[in-house]
Amino acid sequence: MPQQFKDHFSQVSQAYRAFRPDYPEELFQWLAEISPRREAALDCGCGTGQASVALARHFATVCALDPSADQIRNATPDEKVSYLVAPAEATGLPSASQDLVIVAQALHWFDLDRFYPEVRRVAREDAVFAAFSYGLMTVGQRVDEVIGHLYREVLGDYWPPERRHVDEGYKTLPFPFRELTPPPFSMTAAWRLDHLVGYLATWSAVKEFKTKMGEDPLAAMEAELRDAWGDPEETKPIAWPLVIRAGRIN
Repeated sequence: MPQQFKDHFSQVSQAYRAFRPDYPEELFQWLAEISPRREAALDCGCGTGQASVALARHFATVCALDPSADQIRNATPDEKVSYLVAPAEATGLPSASQDLVIVAQALHWFDLDRFYPEVRRVAREDAVFAAFSYGLMTVGQRVDEVIGHLYREVLGDYWPPERRHVDEGYKTLPFPFRELTPPPFSMTAAWRLDHLVGYLATWSAVKEFKTKMGEDPLAAMEAELRDAWGDPEETKPIAWPLVIRAGRIN
């Protein structure tokens, strides 16, 4: 029986587009370099298209799929990106049509027993598959302590069980392709406090906490976070641990 789509992000799709961090441009350049051609790329579970638009700078066409109509409705437009509402496990795309297939911060949500055969079906000869994710960010000791408490103690019971795969760096997920070793990439941003709070509000566990407890967990820790941050107008560097699993599709 097909796994039911678990929709954790449709209600925050506009915020997802506004506040989620961008992946490093060097990552997409590397993926383009190792792909057999640069004609067609597929972004599965694309959300609002952060990675899709980045791919479009290197590929002639990009197909971006997400099962959430709200995510697609709020996706960043690009003339080279075609957005479709579709599950990753049943793309509806022609066989042997894609030079690169990526999944950005979404592989842990998929039914992999159905998804990986679909990847093989749509892939051209020597095509590349890559999945990447990012875990808990770092800002500075005091801010990290506040956010760490929110992440683990306050929201710990409200994270979907699939979140553990992100915390484990995707090491526990099956990967049936000929694995490649990516070069080191850094994922960074420079944000003010309001942007950080907007990003925290996109966490699936925050939505789940609100639904079950009837209150906003971010509001409860706002004063503590402001005290740790200092001047809310100050821009601080943010860094995320970026995990990449890439392979040649066989």
